[in-house]
Amino acid sequence: MDIDGATVLVTGASSGIGAATARAASRAGARVVLLARREDRIRQLAEELGEALAVPCDVTDRTQVEKAVRDTVEKFGRIDVLVNNAGQGLQATVDAIDPDDFRALLELNLVAPLVMMQAVLPVMRQQGAGAIINVSSGITWSTLPGSGAYAASKAGLQKLSAIARAEVADAGIAVSLMFPSITETEFVGTLRGSVEDAVRMEASSGLKPQSPEGVADAILGLIRSGAEQADLVPEEFGGTLKS
Repeated sequence: MDIDGATVLVTGASSGIGAATARAASRAGARVVLLARREDRIRQLAEELGEALAVPCDVTDRTQVEKAVRDTVEKFGRIDVLVNNAGQGLQATVDAIDPDDFRALLELNLVAPLVMMQAVLPVMRQQGAGAIINVSSGITWSTLPGSGAYAASKAGLQKLSAIARAEVADAGIAVSLMFPSITETEFVGTLRGSVEDAVRMEASSGLKPQSPEGVADAILGLIRSGAEQADLVPEEFGGTLKS
């Protein structure tokens, strides 16, 4: 898909990978729609980007999601790309995972991307084209103690995305998966469970944190190619990134 002139909707757009993806898409000529709960941040980013729409939205609320999609179509007439980026981590061993935290994590990391896809698919089907990028995590390829809840949520998203790709391909819609590695964002500081344990796990992983801009560039590459997936995981950890 050609990003120039496309309408690109990004969730979790107030910081990190989401904000970087919005900026990269805007530079490539896209009309960007910014979804996040932190209204002040997305409005500031929309002013920075120019032709952009800021829509305060809790993606775990179907009513807010459907309104955001309606606002997007009303403003730009179409939705060409959805980047499902909003998410949160949870650091705790299996015997210490709070079930309420796990439910909330699944709601944001797995159910919300489904609801977002359901909201945009009718628009994309009517257009006869579209691209959906679901942001998973390279942690799904590892068995790191303490990461079970988060890895499970992202593994679920991986399978959901693969099946969605098969189901909507005939409609001209490409569903793709992005697997970042450790990225320099606010992610660790905002996760559920033990932030200290998560910091220690990252420090001991041997992985060099990557920039959100690098992930954004890889996401734009997926939009353009329609490929099934891309990753920024080093080869020694099972990915394709050459050191």
